[in-house]
Amino acid sequence: MNLLSSASIFSFYTLISRILGYLRDILIAAFLGASIYADAFFVAFRLPNTFRRLFAEGVFNAAFIPSYTEANLKSEDESKKFADDVLNFLLIILLAIVFIAEIFTPALVYLIAPGFLTDPLKFDLAVNLTRLTFPFLFFVSLSSFFSGILNSKNKFAAAAAAPIILNIILILSLFVSYFFNLNFEFNLSFAVSIAGFIQLIFLVFVTKFYYKPTINFKINLNPRVKFFFKKLLPSIFSSGVTQINILIGTIIASFESGAVSYLYYADRVYQINLAIAGIAIGTVALPVLSNKIKSGDQFEINNIQNKSLELSLLLSIPAAFGLLIASIEIVNALFGYGSFKEGDILLTAKALYFFGLGIPAFSLVKILSNFFFARDNTKTPFYISVITVAVNVLISLSFFNSYGFVIIPIATSISAWFAVLMYFILLIKLKYFQSSLDFLKNCLKILISTLVMSVLLNFFLNIFEDKLIYSNNFKSIYLIMIVVVSAGAYLLIAKILGVFKIKNFKIN
Repeated sequence: MNLLSSASIFSFYTLISRILGYLRDILIAAFLGASIYADAFFVAFRLPNTFRRLFAEGVFNAAFIPSYTEANLKSEDESKKFADDVLNFLLIILLAIVFIAEIFTPALVYLIAPGFLTDPLKFDLAVNLTRLTFPFLFFVSLSSFFSGILNSKNKFAAAAAAPIILNIILILSLFVSYFFNLNFEFNLSFAVSIAGFIQLIFLVFVTKFYYKPTINFKINLNPRVKFFFKKLLPSIFSSGVTQINILIGTIIASFESGAVSYLYYADRVYQINLAIAGIAIGTVALPVLSNKIKSGDQFEINNIQNKSLELSLLLSIPAAFGLLIASIEIVNALFGYGSFKEGDILLTAKALYFFGLGIPAFSLVKILSNFFFARDNTKTPFYISVITVAVNVLISLSFFNSYGFVIIPIATSISAWFAVLMYFILLIKLKYFQSSLDFLKNCLKILISTLVMSVLLNFFLNIFEDKLIYSNNFKSIYLIMIVVVSAGAYLLIAKILGVFKIKNFKIN
């Protein structure tokens, strides 16, 4: 197995999904801008979408794959029984959660957007939209279960491609609303749940070649299932700490007009790198790392861990520098149309800049937490995450009145780096991780390649400054060309220095 090749498959479909997601958000920005309608929809979409990221982007895998792998080593019947027991328990719990949420939606909206209460129109709108979007949580959580089955078999394509369905359905909803003069935010919210249902059907169909579920709505809490759910709850909190911090940021930002939208658009930009440099690598590395730990192959354990970190840094460090240098140009090119004005661009870019400072940390947290999850240790990442969230909340609340919503991305980035520091200290102390000399050398080569790319990127931004202004309708084309050339230069330098080679990421 090659870590880079497997991550590339996952990343390819993730990239397609993100590109469609950008198109979706460009259309939302053009039609709704940063209005109260956009704020209400983003709050309604934030909660189920946060659960999507928590479950679909590695958290469910972190708890499920080690247990499923261990059961599968005994027999296929054992692994099927375990999977059936987990699925039936999930069905009952998720149905109960959605039912309760639909009844108490006003209280739910108040919890995630308390600032909306001062504007009855915005609050009522958010409540109505949330009732439409919340069933998505049920469908996407079950989708994550079937994705976990596929990933445990080292089949990553279908699970990575499934989110494409969501973006296609939402884009179609926007066009239908535009051409037939319908309500944008209500159609979008309804489309979210429809997309979740279609996504689930797609994954059930693909998974049937490896697993055929037996649904009986019975709760069978045998020791293996109890152990799984005992791991799942802390892993949801620990592996999804970045998403939890963003959700907390949304709560705080709801007190400032337009801030929810600014944070949402900025979040959409940097999430693409997190999906590739953190989630994709963590997802493909976890099954094989779990296997090697259970077999006691210490050489391969160290090799997989070092290569995972190296590949994550290879992708996240240049992305961070890119956002720091070109945050305004990126936001302008992606969202600077229609109802999204120049003032909105500057505020969104400011949020993106400070999120950019934390990009390597966001990615590393996903990788480092897996080093514990693969060892069936979910408590340590949980404790680290509790501290991380506490640091984030403390900074955000302490300085929100002075700095406004921009303190939220600052606090998120600071707390993420704090988490990385704690992870490394504990990994070394527990002797879970030992860095190799090649890893340290390659980190230096990554920094050299990034500096060359940064100089080139800054040069091109200055040369084409007049082509990237708000009024130029073709500004996105110029930015794409600049990014492609700069990224190509980075990869070329990295290849010359010997850090970007497929054979470097070969694992047994």
